[in-house]
Amino acid sequence: MRVISGSARGKKLVSLPGLETRPTLDRVKEALFNIIQFDIKEAKVLDLFSGSGALAIEALSRGANSAVLCDNSRNAVKIIEKNLELTRVKAKAKVINKDYKEVLNILKDKFDIIFLDPPYKSDYIIEAINKIIENNLIAKDGIIIAETDNQNKINEIKKMNNIEIYDVRKYGLVYIVFIRKE
Repeated sequence: MRVISGSARGKKLVSLPGLETRPTLDRVKEALFNIIQFDIKEAKVLDLFSGSGALAIEALSRGANSAVLCDNSRNAVKIIEKNLELTRVKAKAKVINKDYKEVLNILKDKFDIIFLDPPYKSDYIIEAINKIIENNLIAKDGIIIAETDNQNKINEIKKMNNIEIYDVRKYGLVYIVFIRKE
């Protein structure tokens, strides 16, 4: 796993051993960032289920102004902090070691880009989108980018109020869902 582009291009990132996290594959990450490349410059980013921090770090490397990285695992937070130091983007980042529901209730800023890559077998993606909208955490013209391996989750998102799915991409077994607030 590496940073693909920007100021930290080519830096290898550390990830948690074992199955505790599931990092986004480099080819999926590269495709995702090619799609949102014009949305990144000076963006405020929220990476809600950060794992290794790879998505937020990629955004910071490509010119995002700031990022909040959240994970409820202490081991993940240690890896995130190590990766922020390795890539020299730590000054632009804030790391929070709390459950996503708690984080969504304490955040006050509006974010331009929100990454949601929760455990696939959970319903966290639906709950997180609902909380983001309810707490008004997405900026005008902001985007939520969700990763899932389940077509049914996409169908559930489509039924939600106040949002629209404007693009879905499939990479192997993974779907990347692009969502805007209506």
